[in-house]
Amino acid sequence: MEIRLARALWAFAVIAALASPLEAFAFNLTDTHGKQQRLADFKGRWVILNFWATWCVPCIQEIPEIAAFHREHAAVVVIGVAVDAEDVAKTKRFAAKVGHDYPLVLANGAVEKQLGSVKALPTTRVYDPQGKLVYDRSGRVDRKLLTSLTAPPTPSARATP
Repeated sequence: MEIRLARALWAFAVIAALASPLEAFAFNLTDTHGKQQRLADFKGRWVILNFWATWCVPCIQEIPEIAAFHREHAAVVVIGVAVDAEDVAKTKRFAAKVGHDYPLVLANGAVEKQLGSVKALPTTRVYDPQGKLVYDRSGRVDRKLLTSLTAPPTPSARATP
C-alpha cells in the first residue's frame, strides 16, 4: 500500500512539474558593450534569449527576424548568446553583418554555468514577466512566433445576459 501511495505521489509531482512553467536560470551576464544583462532587472518584462553560432545556417537565417521583432517590440528584452566566440572581434563583426542589433553576450564557461548548455542550435528561451521560463526549444523562430509567445493573454469573451 505504501509503495502505491509513493508512486501516486511521485506521478502527481511529475505531472505538476510538467504543467507549471519551468524555473528560470537566474542570470547576470555582461554583453559586448559591457552592460549587465540581469534577469532580476527585467521583472515585469518578457525576456528572450537566443543561442546561436556563426556556422549555424538556421541561426543566421533567423537573426534578421529576431532583430525585426526587437525593433517592433521595444518593451521585450532580447539578448543574443553567441556560443562560438573564440575570436571576439570576428564574432561581433559577423553579428553586425547579419543584422544582430540587440544586446550580444559571448558564451564562455561562466555564461554556460549560469544558463546551462543547449543541446542544439538555434535555441530560444522565453521568460515571462515574472521571470519564469515558459519556452525553451531548439529550431528557428520568427517574428510571428515571438509575437505570439510574448502577447498578453486575451480576455475571455464574456457571455451577454
